[in-house]
Amino acid sequence: QVQLVESGGGLVQAGGSLRLSCAASGRTNSWYAMGWFRQAPGKERDFVASISWRGAVTEYEDSVKGRFTISRDNAKNTVYLQMNSLKYEDTAVYYCAANRANRAGRSPREYDYWGQGTQVTVSS
Repeated sequence: QVQLVESGGGLVQAGGSLRLSCAASGRTNSWYAMGWFRQAPGKERDFVASISWRGAVTEYEDSVKGRFTISRDNAKNTVYLQMNSLKYEDTAVYYCAANRANRAGRSPREYDYWGQGTQVTVSS
């Protein structure tokens, strides 16, 4: 089992930045790919970014390319999402997730463990 805890969300003006963190505990000695997803009210949970165990593979949803950066520090069991040039439409609850098969996939169904989420609100 892996437990994931997100932090770093908050209220920010459009054009601002936030850095989300996702701390993993439990069976963290396995080779997990990690992903960030987001869910706005009334909408489905959407892919944002993902990263493989060693960080060699990263994937981004088109609307965040060039603005968001996913990274990880395996020594600290932590994954980050640096979000710059935030837009109103980035407002959502952001979730991190772990994939036991080390596939940096885009579908929520590929992920085995989830955090509780952190709210990001961007004011226009």
